[in-house]
Amino acid sequence: MSTETTVNTEMTSSERLSVVASRELAGRRTVFAGIGLPTLAASLAHLTVAPRLEIVYESGVCGAHPSHLPETIADAVLITGAEAVLSMPALFGYVLQGGHIDVGFLGAAQIDKWGNLNTSVIGDWDAPKVRLPGSGGAVEVMANSREVFVVMRRHDPRSFTEKLDFCTTPGPDRALEEGVRPLGTGVTRVITELGILAREGVGEELKLVAVHPGVTVDQVRENTGWDLAVADTVETVQPPSAEELRLLREDVDPDRVYLR
Repeated sequence: MSTETTVNTEMTSSERLSVVASRELAGRRTVFAGIGLPTLAASLAHLTVAPRLEIVYESGVCGAHPSHLPETIADAVLITGAEAVLSMPALFGYVLQGGHIDVGFLGAAQIDKWGNLNTSVIGDWDAPKVRLPGSGGAVEVMANSREVFVVMRRHDPRSFTEKLDFCTTPGPDRALEEGVRPLGTGVTRVITELGILAREGVGEELKLVAVHPGVTVDQVRENTGWDLAVADTVETVQPPSAEELRLLREDVDPDRVYLR
């Protein structure tokens, strides 16, 4: 009798984004992960494409091996089994500013073509429609990680905008305008519900390099608030496999802390 488990391959947006983002971590050694989709992606990558991946959290935890997903960066579950727990000055001063992070994983409410991010306000600063959490450690992550990946749940002209309502986290191109030279290359990958945008680094704007099955290039351009550049060859993203979905659902987030 077969003991194989049948996996439902129908998926939510969170599951698709987590799987696709996890694949981008192949070959990386250290990732500075935020709570939410970045944690899902990093945890899945650790089980699949990057078994030696060291996950670092803003609370000072390095090499986290939690028994289950943390609900916040200060969740005590992160400490048990961790390789190290550092003070905030040590984490930001030695680990981040020391150039020891391969990938910084961030989220945002808005992003522009150069990879600048807004996590502060939607609307006018003095009378915003929505007030957001702000920077946290995102400015340091952007400036000092070798590269930055961004996961965006929403891909529409309001989120992918020609001009940010507020620039919380400037990428290296904007920082250079102010005479500051960051260590890293800034945003190199943006994973969205429509596809993947990418750029090599300073001086390049984001361009469309891949779409999810059933999504067209025109759809992505219509839902982007600037004249989106498109790669000469746009690939189709491989859908999450049954095994990737099983690991994500049963091993990474069985309690549905972030999957929804």
